[in-house]
Amino acid sequence: MAKNIVVEQVDYSPVSRQRVELVERKGIGHPDSIADGLAESVSRALCQMYIEKFGRILHHNTDETQIVGGQSAPRFGGGVMLEPIYILLVGRATNEVNGNRLPIRHIAIKAASDYLCNHFPNLDVSTDVMLDCRIGKGSVDLTGVYETKKLLANDTSFGVGYAPMSETEKVVLESEKFINGPLKKKLKEAGEDVKVMASRNNDTINLTIACAMVDRYIDDASHYESAIAEMRERVSDHAGKFTKNEVKVDVNTADDYKNGIYYLTVTGLSMENGDDGSVGRGNRVNGLITPYRPMSMEASAGKNPVTHVGKLYNILAKIIAEEIAKEGGGDVLEARVRLLSQIGRPIYDPQTASVQLILEKNAKSAKIQKQAFRITDYWLENIGEITGKVVNGKISVF
Repeated sequence: MAKNIVVEQVDYSPVSRQRVELVERKGIGHPDSIADGLAESVSRALCQMYIEKFGRILHHNTDETQIVGGQSAPRFGGGVMLEPIYILLVGRATNEVNGNRLPIRHIAIKAASDYLCNHFPNLDVSTDVMLDCRIGKGSVDLTGVYETKKLLANDTSFGVGYAPMSETEKVVLESEKFINGPLKKKLKEAGEDVKVMASRNNDTINLTIACAMVDRYIDDASHYESAIAEMRERVSDHAGKFTKNEVKVDVNTADDYKNGIYYLTVTGLSMENGDDGSVGRGNRVNGLITPYRPMSMEASAGKNPVTHVGKLYNILAKIIAEEIAKEGGGDVLEARVRLLSQIGRPIYDPQTASVQLILEKNAKSAKIQKQAFRITDYWLENIGEITGKVVNGKISVF
């Protein structure tokens, strides 16, 4: 089946060959990323409960999580929380089957609490957070669309993906993972709220990193300054593994040592002191924010992984683009994939599946276009594979 697939070669300069490139990543501890993580963890927990009880995933969307920042008083050696962080879990879910109520809110609260405990060791969930759940029952029309066995799209929406990543994008992604991964073993002073912004100008990548530092592990101003210097050096060395460009690193540039201004936190999270967060305001499904690339503004986290194209098509577009780029080798400078659904239409049969290819000058265009068509057709036919991977936590959406 053709599935309305259109493959074309386009004549654009790929991002990696343009003079300027901007890339951002909000780390796992950024309030927007936490909102994404909570929404997704609640969705997965509901999926597992539905499967255990009914053998299939029932209708739900938990993609409206909101975070209201608390208040804290950090200081060297350890400060205190003054007011807890408020987290509101919102969405829709099937909460009754054959007259029997399901423990939707209990499962949501537990999933959210477990997520916070497992990812943020300096946050005391029992005292630093107020978890509230207001997940309600889904609308009749959308539930009806969802429940049919034909897997009909429950929204008219589009998903976008591209590949391969540029060196700048790899540097940004890997730098945040490094800070919130291996670096923590050597630098416990670093909190989880990390934001990495890159600006590449020709062959120079300027990285600006904001990292919430944990006050209890920092004795004084001198200790803070040495920790920042160590982070800067280690991140710079690590970034060099992913690019041939020169990398310059700045950390916590809003600090003003002369006036006693430091990015200190009690929990390692900026949401402890007034920084709010919402689902969908952060990274796209590839973990980045890329204004020089095609992007969807759709919030993917928390949407059901069975029929919600706002999630499935963004994931699928990314997978298709990556496979096209991989199979095409160095001849595919960029693969851009856009999938458009139509509510009530089967998810494997989009209204439009657009694939744009930027190729090397001497590339065999006809051959690569056929490969791209085949790959796109295969993944649309097998879109159901994504659901299991999402439920099992094998696919990240932020």
